[in-house]
Amino acid sequence: MNQWWKHTVFYQIYMPSFCDGNGDGIGDFIGIRSKLEYLKQLGVGCVWLTPFYPSPKVDQGYDVSDYENVDPDYGTLEDFRAFVQQAHALGIRVLADVVMNHTSTEHAWFKESRSSRTNPKRDWYIWKEPVNGAEPNNWESFFGEKAWELDEATGMYYYHSFAKEQADLNWANPEVKQAMFRMLDFWMDLGVDGFRLDVINNLSLTDCMTDNPTGPDGEQIHQYDVNQPGIRQFMRDLRTHVKRRGNIFLVGEISSDKLDVIRPYADDDLLDTTFNFNLGSMEHFDFDAFTAELGRMAREYTGEHLPTIFFGSHDMPRFPSRFGFDEAQARNLFTLLMTFRAYPFIYFGDEIGMDNYVCHSIDDARDIQGVIAYHKAKQENKPEEECLRALNKASRDHSRNTMYWSDAEWGGFSTARPWIGWQPQSVPCAEAQQKDPDSLFHYLSGLAHLRAELPVLAQGDCQIECPAPQVLLCRRSMPGQKLVSVMNFSGQPVELTLEEGWSLHKTTLPGAATLQASTLALQAKSGAILLSETEDRA
Repeated sequence: MNQWWKHTVFYQIYMPSFCDGNGDGIGDFIGIRSKLEYLKQLGVGCVWLTPFYPSPKVDQGYDVSDYENVDPDYGTLEDFRAFVQQAHALGIRVLADVVMNHTSTEHAWFKESRSSRTNPKRDWYIWKEPVNGAEPNNWESFFGEKAWELDEATGMYYYHSFAKEQADLNWANPEVKQAMFRMLDFWMDLGVDGFRLDVINNLSLTDCMTDNPTGPDGEQIHQYDVNQPGIRQFMRDLRTHVKRRGNIFLVGEISSDKLDVIRPYADDDLLDTTFNFNLGSMEHFDFDAFTAELGRMAREYTGEHLPTIFFGSHDMPRFPSRFGFDEAQARNLFTLLMTFRAYPFIYFGDEIGMDNYVCHSIDDARDIQGVIAYHKAKQENKPEEECLRALNKASRDHSRNTMYWSDAEWGGFSTARPWIGWQPQSVPCAEAQQKDPDSLFHYLSGLAHLRAELPVLAQGDCQIECPAPQVLLCRRSMPGQKLVSVMNFSGQPVELTLEEGWSLHKTTLPGAATLQASTLALQAKSGAILLSETEDRA
């Protein structure tokens, strides 16, 4: 089997924010098609599309109302087919984001289910009788509210692990599984090359109703509502189903930032990989914690199995703002992104170093998680300033700002006012960076192409070392070729003594590093890649 993902650079497109092709202020497939050559230049081999299905967009598309169509905001099925055809012609594969844990309450399935207790689709969702006139148990949603909503018409509660408009499916019902597998077939028939599986370990597979415990901080611990018995067998069945169609890539979002929870789901008979939030979702850059997680990942993933490496997504603040990184530090991080033994994912806009979106008032907010936090603070009679702090702390809008394509109005994203507010950026636009060979865009592009060219970056072993304070060294080796990437995250120059036989291949900036004999000198906040060709080729 051609495991194309082993040598692929992935790029996440947040659908409404990437590029508007029809002038309505919302990104769409026409806009994405117009930027495929840009992605090719960057070195992207696969694009991950966030949900593009019809949706009321309570949770920006993760509340699906029709699994087998395209939301009119993004185009039509014909637009999707044209996009896939053009992407494939350029050698770019397509990863679709599928939400199998829950549907919108506007989905036809749920409308039937809630219509009566005896409807054939009643058991497609999780309905429970009240207990002592209240919710069936103490479960909370991942948005911090009660996870049960009373349906007045039928007198029963339905379960929602996210917003009340996102009703959880009952995966103990085999009809649900059959319908979802048919959905996957539909998109594979249209040329999709793989699936990103949203909160896939949250599936409700049993009738467990045990109350969740509360942690020392007063927050509920999601113990019985995730990772339920049967989840591994479900993943086996899913893998068997899609792999019959060929080289379909499966990457799962596991709702945890703990490596010992994330790692087991990437296995020979389960998923190809999972998102490593243990590293990618760190709120701050703590060098020791950061390198410790990298080291664990290098040790835990061996043989055919690789982790993912990413520093941005639609669910977290952009990394330059989150880590307080300038362009020099961003180049260091990108060096690691492309040389570590993992599947690299770039979040749109990170290639030019885009900053966070900030909500200055509730009117700026679009994300339900932030809106819920704001109104909760309001209900507690907190002052407006504190309510806004709560909003910005919880909001996922930070990274959902529209792409900064040019210095035209609205950053060249659209000819109309964007769906989310436009805020100025502190970095040059994509158009300017494409023209500047020394830009951050071109540095990352060079790394992406290097990853495709050097076998050691796809096949080599990996070791993580810290040879000096705030200095990270990543060793890759295979018969015939060795590579070392060194990143100085400190604010001071540093000199390192390496073994003989290395040649300086690439530096983060001109003059950032020099190699004299076996002494590597690095400037502050700079990095280098070194190569060694050996005689022991297999």
